[in-house]
Amino acid sequence: MKFHRHVVRALLLLAFWPGLAWTQGLPTPTAESREVEVELQNQDGGPALSAEDARRLGLAPDSSEAQLVPPTLVTPSPAAWPEGLEGTPGEVVLELLVSTEGTVSEVKVVTAPQEPRLTEAALQAAPGLRFTPATLAGAPVAVRLPFLYRFEPPAAPVPVATARLTGEVRARGTRRPLADATLFIDGSAEPVGTVDAEGRFALELGPGPHKVEVRAPGHQPGQFEETLADGQSLQVIYRLQPGRVNPYETVVRDDRPRTEVTRITLHEQEIREVPGTLGDPFRVVMLMPGVGSLASGISYPVVRGSQPAATGFFLDGVRIPMLYHLLLGPAVIHPDFIDTVDFFPGAPPVQYGRVLGGAVEGRLSRPREDRLHFTAYADLLNSGGFIEYPFESTGTSVSVAGRISYSALLLTVGSKLMTGSSDPGVHANFWDYQARVEQKVGQGRLRLFALGSSDNVGSTPGTDYEGDLGVGITSRFHRADLRFTHPLAEGEAEAGVTVGSDAMGLVGEESYRRPNGAGMGRREVGEYGMNQVSFAARTSWKRRLHETLEFIVGGDIEHRRAATQMSGTGIPPGTRPEDSADPLKRPSSLATFSGAYASVTWLPSDAWVLQPGVRVDSYHLSPGIQHTVVEPRLSVRRRLTETLVVKGGAGLFHQPPTVLLHLPAVDTASLRYGLQEGLQFDVGAEWKAAEGLELSGDVFYNPISRAVELDLEQVAENRRRGGVGNTQPATSGYAYGFELMARHPLGRDWFGWVSYSFLQSKRRVSIDRYGDDNRVVGSEKVTLPFAFEQAHVVNAAVSYKFGNNWTVGTVFHFNTGRPEAGEITSLTQRLVTTPDGEQQWVRQDRDKAERLDAFFRVDLRVAKSWAMEDFTLDAYLDVLNVSAQKEVVAYEYGFSFNTGAAERKPTNIPVILPLFGLKGTY
Repeated sequence: MKFHRHVVRALLLLAFWPGLAWTQGLPTPTAESREVEVELQNQDGGPALSAEDARRLGLAPDSSEAQLVPPTLVTPSPAAWPEGLEGTPGEVVLELLVSTEGTVSEVKVVTAPQEPRLTEAALQAAPGLRFTPATLAGAPVAVRLPFLYRFEPPAAPVPVATARLTGEVRARGTRRPLADATLFIDGSAEPVGTVDAEGRFALELGPGPHKVEVRAPGHQPGQFEETLADGQSLQVIYRLQPGRVNPYETVVRDDRPRTEVTRITLHEQEIREVPGTLGDPFRVVMLMPGVGSLASGISYPVVRGSQPAATGFFLDGVRIPMLYHLLLGPAVIHPDFIDTVDFFPGAPPVQYGRVLGGAVEGRLSRPREDRLHFTAYADLLNSGGFIEYPFESTGTSVSVAGRISYSALLLTVGSKLMTGSSDPGVHANFWDYQARVEQKVGQGRLRLFALGSSDNVGSTPGTDYEGDLGVGITSRFHRADLRFTHPLAEGEAEAGVTVGSDAMGLVGEESYRRPNGAGMGRREVGEYGMNQVSFAARTSWKRRLHETLEFIVGGDIEHRRAATQMSGTGIPPGTRPEDSADPLKRPSSLATFSGAYASVTWLPSDAWVLQPGVRVDSYHLSPGIQHTVVEPRLSVRRRLTETLVVKGGAGLFHQPPTVLLHLPAVDTASLRYGLQEGLQFDVGAEWKAAEGLELSGDVFYNPISRAVELDLEQVAENRRRGGVGNTQPATSGYAYGFELMARHPLGRDWFGWVSYSFLQSKRRVSIDRYGDDNRVVGSEKVTLPFAFEQAHVVNAAVSYKFGNNWTVGTVFHFNTGRPEAGEITSLTQRLVTTPDGEQQWVRQDRDKAERLDAFFRVDLRVAKSWAMEDFTLDAYLDVLNVSAQKEVVAYEYGFSFNTGAAERKPTNIPVILPLFGLKGTY
């Protein structure tokens, strides 16, 4: 390395050698005077004359006059590092003769280094030294003393900072700013730069090449090389590879105080990466405690033994009619729009009205206002996309999403491969859309959110025979919701209006022979449609009156206008002209629902939380049918320790009559049968047994004083004897049971839970007694298991993210069978022998009905993630029922074709849904 001429540090040794010589001029020099050289001795007071020399000079030994005052350096004379010299440090020891004037009159080399140029530099510099003269007995004297020059190679020249390096530090794949990153330049041990909250940095550097190392917690260090020119300003973006892509981070997202009796809240990957759910947040509800199912894979929860329609589905307080596509498919809203799912299996708060069972609410994610976000995915069933963009200048955020299935194409291709025919015989398809525009208005926000969904499923008439029939069912709905939130009177106010449209139709087709031998064709022969338009408004206001008291009040009103349309020759079976007034066959209605509620959250102490509330609802059906109900509700929580809470709650609930599936107009037209009414009681405990382990248990009892639960058979075929107008379908019943759950919330690379539910649901009904000839011999009022009762349900789910960005998860599900009572499945039959000796199957009385077989399945999800430069890529395989188990949904009673023996054959369906897909997130 070439060193330029620089001043180096020199060290002056003030210690004297033991044999240091000195020369003194006589106080009054004469021509005969001469210099005398004496020896100095080190004493406590400093260098001094020996006793002999002191007497020789006429001084008293050990006196102050015999003490020497040494010289001190006044003017240094640094020695320069020889120009062009490269090497290691060196030392040159000199002996200086300092005159009585303090100048250096003589220089001798005592110790020299190997490099002669260092000695030469020292000799050239030493004469320039200046001292205060040494004195003895008050007179100046000349002394000899050692002097050390220590040479060190000059440091590399520090270039003047005339260049500028600016940029951002982001996470590779997500583009997330890394606010905790630090920068190291050219191998520096200490960081020379940090970044701000947006990941930005600015460094002043000299021109030339530089090595930049960037470090951030949870990310692999990044090394970058930059070359800067004099006066240049270079802007860069440094992307660091995350240690794990989309890690299972422990993030507390739900900071709302717990006031409900039972609420299970799921976040992030807990609602998107559960095996068997197709990555859909709402399907995870099927694995919660207290939830049964119609059949494996059908996403329609049976909560605590109630009818599925008794559970309400909400999006930020807006009720939606159908949550899942085709019952087997995903929910009707894109997963990226959902931030959190709240599940209330029982006793929901007063904000949720007109439900007899539980409630499921999806909370929309807040718009991200930092940059453009885009997601696209495709799998074997459907594909979809989500895009979100903030307009910073106006404070506006726009989000759009949508999905479309291509199951119809897959069915056609599958039919072609298996049968050689391009006509699959069945069709199934769906699509949905969502759009949101959110605007900041002062301290508040204005949001317009619209969504819609369409499902189409049915059978296609064949083209081999004239007159073959097929039917298609189409279900659609649209919602547009405008809401405004703003601080008001030291509280938070919200107001909103919603417009909705619902439609469900049955379209019949038949095959016919075209004229002139042109082959077979299909034509529509009839249509039966139900349409409903709704207009709703709501408002609420919440204020914290005190640290221990919070008050909320609100209200809502909804007006529904429903009608039916029938055309053609193909009309619903059993429909007659006199059925025009039947609310189930030709529902048509004008109905208005209105409600108001208020609740108080009171914390009388740190250990207690009490939430009393009341809700008042009015149901009006034109003309002249009016129902008004008051629903008091109460929940109580008591903290026994820092980790243990006991809880309890009760409430009164009402709902219009329900059908197995949502049918527009039917739920309002059937208001003439009155309301359903029931109580809900729930007690339980929650225990945080350890870090990452939460245990909970609930015991519930729900007496139903009035239930009006209509089945599809009643709606479609009107088999009720005596006609609709003469029969009251109301009944009573109850449900009880308990639920246990152990849960490891999201964090530390995994999440999971295990739950067990014991569920009993009964109804008081009138049944027929059948004789051996299959004829009714009597009737009786009995209490029977409800059609949806599944006594035992076990769910276990776990998902683990490995360090190499592989994720593996599995789900185990088990349930006992429902009653085979002939309501949503087959009716148990018994074998009798006729008087002529023949065997035949006859109906079994419903109170002696057997149950379907128990069922279990295992689901599997395997995924791999990659962090690309500006986006992440995920590949996943999600298999529902990887165990290939068949679930019994009914039994067929008959006789063997070969042997003639009586047979009870199960109708079992192996619902196996494997989905392979790719997802990119920008």
